[in-house]
Amino acid sequence: MTGRPGTGPVWVISGSPGAGKTTVSQALLRRFPLGLHLPVDDLREFVVSGLAEPSLDHPPEAARQFGLARTAAAYSARLYAQAGFVVAVDDVLWPADLEPLAEQWQGLDVRPVLLAPGLETVHARNAARTNKTYDTGLLVPLINGLHPQMLPDLYREAGWAVIDSARLSVHQTVDALLTWEWPV
Repeated sequence: MTGRPGTGPVWVISGSPGAGKTTVSQALLRRFPLGLHLPVDDLREFVVSGLAEPSLDHPPEAARQFGLARTAAAYSARLYAQAGFVVAVDDVLWPADLEPLAEQWQGLDVRPVLLAPGLETVHARNAARTNKTYDTGLLVPLINGLHPQMLPDLYREAGWAVIDSARLSVHQTVDALLTWEWPV
């Protein structure tokens, strides 16, 4: 999708926990004079009581809260993109997860990306993370369950850019995103 002149693109960065979504989003946005990072997990953590944690069995309340956070991210992304900001929304998403957001993003330049560095790399990156307030070892079962479900071909077929960043630096990954041939 291409947007109207004066609007910034909205990058949707997906991947399993530990794939590098936050790191890549922030490095990407630093390349622009105006950049807004919207991590869906951060929006979810604004819940003061009743926060439903993610799990592989997708409890209804967790799914509802993720939906609310994604919708809030979509509204914010539109607002900032229309003000000329480049926006990066990061979350663990499948192609179908963008459908409920399509109305909010109509007319915007939305660029969905799957970071797919491979399971071994994801585990190594997760173990080395310092940006979480909890023991990232708790994410290992979630990573093991999600990773095989996030098939790169599924994303490619839906028009997503798929970047295997296992052997790329953050700078090289951002360069790959910025030189990707997006459909018009």
